[in-house]
Amino acid sequence: MSHPASWQAPAIPPLAHDLTTALQARIDAKTKPPGSLGRLEDLALRLGLMQGTTRPVLTAPAVLVFAGDHGFARDGVSPFPPEVTPQMVANFLAGGAGINVFARLAGLPVKVIDAGVAVDLPPHPDLIDLKVRHGTRNALQETALTPDEVALCLDRGGQVVADLAARGCNAILPGEMGIGNSSAAALITSALLDIPLADCVGIGAGHDPAGHARKREILARVQARHPGVRDPLEALAAFGGCEIAMMAGAMLAAASRRMLVLVDGIIATSAALVAARLAPAMLDYAVFAHVSGDGPHRLAVEALGGRPLLDLGLRLGEGTGAALAWPLVRAAAGFLEEMATFEAAGVSERTGVAPQP
Repeated sequence: MSHPASWQAPAIPPLAHDLTTALQARIDAKTKPPGSLGRLEDLALRLGLMQGTTRPVLTAPAVLVFAGDHGFARDGVSPFPPEVTPQMVANFLAGGAGINVFARLAGLPVKVIDAGVAVDLPPHPDLIDLKVRHGTRNALQETALTPDEVALCLDRGGQVVADLAARGCNAILPGEMGIGNSSAAALITSALLDIPLADCVGIGAGHDPAGHARKREILARVQARHPGVRDPLEALAAFGGCEIAMMAGAMLAAASRRMLVLVDGIIATSAALVAARLAPAMLDYAVFAHVSGDGPHRLAVEALGGRPLLDLGLRLGEGTGAALAWPLVRAAAGFLEEMATFEAAGVSERTGVAPQP
């Protein structure tokens, strides 16, 4: 088993910048004024650079909900008890959660990955059992994960993507479920961006002011228990969780295969932050679906140079923001492929000559 101190991120190919001129010419030849589709044109260009083609297509996309439990969840960091994690996994598999609704509307399949749920889950066709352990250890008392467990999470996230890629997938929408995971995300974000923890602690699943204050106090104790953490692998070990580490591994594996990674909210963004610290080129393949209604997410997205597609005040997680943004990504690829050119449609292009008064 690989050890995080020596765990190596996969090689990530550079974007195909040599195609920029040809892609831009294709975009500009469509029957519209140049730039009139705004950020959809930027997105179409990026998809082509990612895929290394002037005709990018999106094939077999998948929502991947990584689930895991956190040892400090019983200490009051969440208004919900840890039992909600497996209950929500059952809800995902029954098709009843927010992500299921939005994924159905967008025509996306949903797969749930058991990365580290605290109980054993019954088999289900849409459940991928890659459990590394039954929940993380309590980071208030010890490191949440061992170095070997971190490596295993990263490797298994890569395995999920490798299996999807073998079936033709070239776009993933990672989401998550895990009571306490906004706390782990806050600790990771603070450590890797070197910004005050208080700025990284949001209301998560919906704390009232007293609950939010309690969450901040507990997480300050966790941070003090693991001082000076700045390395991404150390941060995963110190704070967890299995689902965040597995998401990071999936994102790296996707980027290594020139696949689009549509990044969701603060927890998925903390995984993207880990991935970017391990291999900065991963961000070339990341599109930030939205900026959430939880303040720390905006900080993290800005730090990563992201330009979110949506700003709807979402803070549900599960990949919901990514599923809602998916039609925009499809539209970017769609207009590039299907929209007529001036020449083909017999439409005159602008002459550049201003009309005389």
